[in-house]
Amino acid sequence: MDTKNGFSTPEEQPHERIHREVARKAAREGIVLLENRENVLPLEKDAAIALYGRGAVRTIKGGTGSGDVNEREDISVYDGLKKAGFRILNNKWIEDYEREYENKRIAWRDALLNEVRESERGMEGFFDTYAARPFPAPAGPEPEKEDTDIAVYVISRTAGEAADRRNVKGDYYLTDDEDKFLDDLCRLYDKVIVILNTGGILDLSFMDSHKNICGLIFLGQAGMEGGNAFADIMCGNVSPGGHLTDTWCYDYEDYPGAADFSFMNENLTTEKYEEGIYTGYRYFDSLGIPVRYGFGYGLSYSEFTIEAEEPVYRDGVISLPVVVTNIGDTPARETLQVYASCPQTGLEKEFRRLVGFKKSGVIPADGVERVTVDIPLSLLSSYDENESAWILENGFYGLWCGFSLDKSILVSLLSLDKKIIYERCRKLCASGGTIRQFSVPSEEREEIFNKWLEKGRSENLPILEIDADTVKTRENSYDISPVPDDEVRSLVDPLSTDKLISLLVGAFHKEGNAEAVGFGSFKVPGGAGDTSREAISDGIPSMATADGPAGLRLDERYTLFDGKIRSKSFLRTVEHGFFDTESPEENGESYYQYCTAFPVGTLLASTWDEELLSEVGKAVGEEMDIYGVDLWLAPGMNIHRNPLCGRNFEYYSEDPLVSGKMAAAIIKGVQSVKGCGTTIKHFACNNAEDNRFFSNSVLSERALREIYLKGFEIAVKEAAPLALMSSYNKVNGIHSANNRELITNILRDEWGFKGMVMSDWTCTWHGDGCSASGCVRAGNDLIMPGRTEDLEDIKNAFDEGLISLDDIKANAYRIVRTILNTTGQDS
Repeated sequence: MDTKNGFSTPEEQPHERIHREVARKAAREGIVLLENRENVLPLEKDAAIALYGRGAVRTIKGGTGSGDVNEREDISVYDGLKKAGFRILNNKWIEDYEREYENKRIAWRDALLNEVRESERGMEGFFDTYAARPFPAPAGPEPEKEDTDIAVYVISRTAGEAADRRNVKGDYYLTDDEDKFLDDLCRLYDKVIVILNTGGILDLSFMDSHKNICGLIFLGQAGMEGGNAFADIMCGNVSPGGHLTDTWCYDYEDYPGAADFSFMNENLTTEKYEEGIYTGYRYFDSLGIPVRYGFGYGLSYSEFTIEAEEPVYRDGVISLPVVVTNIGDTPARETLQVYASCPQTGLEKEFRRLVGFKKSGVIPADGVERVTVDIPLSLLSSYDENESAWILENGFYGLWCGFSLDKSILVSLLSLDKKIIYERCRKLCASGGTIRQFSVPSEEREEIFNKWLEKGRSENLPILEIDADTVKTRENSYDISPVPDDEVRSLVDPLSTDKLISLLVGAFHKEGNAEAVGFGSFKVPGGAGDTSREAISDGIPSMATADGPAGLRLDERYTLFDGKIRSKSFLRTVEHGFFDTESPEENGESYYQYCTAFPVGTLLASTWDEELLSEVGKAVGEEMDIYGVDLWLAPGMNIHRNPLCGRNFEYYSEDPLVSGKMAAAIIKGVQSVKGCGTTIKHFACNNAEDNRFFSNSVLSERALREIYLKGFEIAVKEAAPLALMSSYNKVNGIHSANNRELITNILRDEWGFKGMVMSDWTCTWHGDGCSASGCVRAGNDLIMPGRTEDLEDIKNAFDEGLISLDDIKANAYRIVRTILNTTGQDS
């Protein structure tokens, strides 16, 4: 390594090769096989195929915006299949498509830039226009029959921050050209395999009208090694082991609240979560609504059976041992999923909820593995708003086990002799009024409950009895002032008030486009921004941050001129400089910071493999150490409330347990590298992108706690991230970054979070909804990227007695403790 910030040679470094293998492994473990009719897959390694679609040669590795990564190269589906030995027969079509694609993309770029330049905001509005105008890729020349009976068609979609997806042709639906192209392929070829190179859910109604589509694979956005990972699955080097972390419906309108999501009802200021606790599979499962591919679904090249043993309860944890047998002829892994049904005598509850899962090792043909899933008793609790407590009601609970929700079977009953108050809380973040919420009629819920309970009794399933008196109620205390350690106090207490205030605001650029993501770091070229530099002489270094969550978002190349880093234009940081048509060639000494582009969050979660995600996290941490990044602005872990959210690709799942467990695994991996920290985001209810600075998420306290905060709670308690980022939106009328009940009372007092809270970028720049002084009062320690107005607002609030010196110091203590926990070496 030549400098802390990169290498003086563009040659591939040893760590890149190692991390690419981790990315490839993560991608192939996350790829989900959805259909395999007539056992069309796997193919022979030298099979002759015809390959079509935008994603064949321009495979999309990940989303746009802050979730992007500037990697060395991408392996396309075409590249991966060629390397694996497949004979691709339609090379002329591919060459013609490349030319058409490139010409139309340049024309799109030029038109977009012209639109931006002529707009009222000029180039300041580039990113919003870019996010709202994704490139409409061509379908390509008409296909011709090749000398094979197998065609592979790759459908691609992109998405990113600042704009939600649309339920229109070209996004959620196929374009007319794509539909016709698929018609042509099905007419020309006996067997068609469709690949979904998308960040999320796509309408799959074409599967119903094209019966010779034999194979369907969710490739997702699989990072820079996606093409190689895909080839591993296609040729059978690895059996697919990915499982969906979302429900794929027959129709978009089937999703709860579909007609009112984001822009759909033309109300972008108020987002009412009227589905309550019935998000995702909880809704469909409770109502018995058929879906195309259910939660947890995924096929393998082999077959497995399960045999559950009797569960055991000890110290607040239920352990369920299950014998998994591979009855097929292919070595493969499987994901054991455990769901719970709860009593319906008091609080209304969903039919089933995920309470545990475990990924097996590779089980050989006819092999057996005993897998034990541990289920914390807390996951069986529900939040009672009337009692302001998490409770477990007395009665029977059911445990279901399988490789997907739909195929899970009832394996055991639990009996609780009386009601448990598991944790007493305080009424917090309430909606302030009555919100209409979806409800399943009690007679329907009771009928379902009685049906499965009778089944369990008739089959003499084991009954685990739990003595409620052995469970001690957890009591919470609130608004306790932080007690810093001596090291932190020795650095903070001597500072003047002005210098203390400066610590609470990021190291903003006095000139240039400081608002632009990836344009803010003084220390790491391409980093998102730094913490304050005003107290360096007092022994408090500045921390550098970098975006994610599919790897580090840094400049892949930068130059030093007269010993100083030469700033890049913002356009040069987007898509490897594709939009920068005017900047002169950079002169000076070049340095290189190629980062690994891992699969996006949804595909990582589709692995259901906590150990693998920790391995991914460790690789990210090693790159942070190499390039001088202290805090990674990841993982993102908001709930997939609706398939049209523009940033769903960054997030993990519609389920909070999957989200929390995957995030915790990533955090543990990153923070196993000394001095490297994570920043979980966006806290909370950032479930849409349109109008994200001004949207108000309105929901019940119960839905907030059980669905939208639960994943964050799991990540905080299991992995202790060093930092957390608040969100742009309001939660029940109060901006997240100014919401003391959310940040201090729930996050810190109830969950025990010890780290630093930072704002999302520019959250205080958009009117009166969020202020810097409000952040201080709430316990949102750090305002990013910072600006002069933020400093002035805090100083004025202090002078007027609206915030105290203790308030300011409490924030500063947490920032400095985080700095001391990272490398924090200023350059």
